[in-house]
Amino acid sequence: QVQLVESGGGLVQPGGSLRLSCAASLSSFSRAAMAWYRQAPGKQRELVATIATNYVTHYVDSVKGRFTVSRDNTANTLYLQMNSLKPEDTAVYYCNSVLFGLSRWGQGTQVTVSS
Repeated sequence: QVQLVESGGGLVQPGGSLRLSCAASLSSFSRAAMAWYRQAPGKQRELVATIATNYVTHYVDSVKGRFTVSRDNTANTLYLQMNSLKPEDTAVYYCNSVLFGLSRWGQGTQVTVSS
């Protein structure tokens, strides 16, 4: 059974950093398009960053220059390095994979930015 397991969330002060990880039990991880989404309380889930199989990345405007998405195909792991965090970054962050037209989600990890 395919699983995506996020980790690395927590409580951080404004201006701080966190690194999220998503461990994927996908046998063809290198062929999957991967992404990070987030959902704040009372808001819809939004796309944060994507990384394609050719390592091309895309970011939502609100995180450009602060967040970096990367992938390690040898470790079947997706990462999100988050710097200069702001209170508005507070949300549950979800890992998503799309492989052979099938979309999968992790269970999410909470990120709280507060002083």
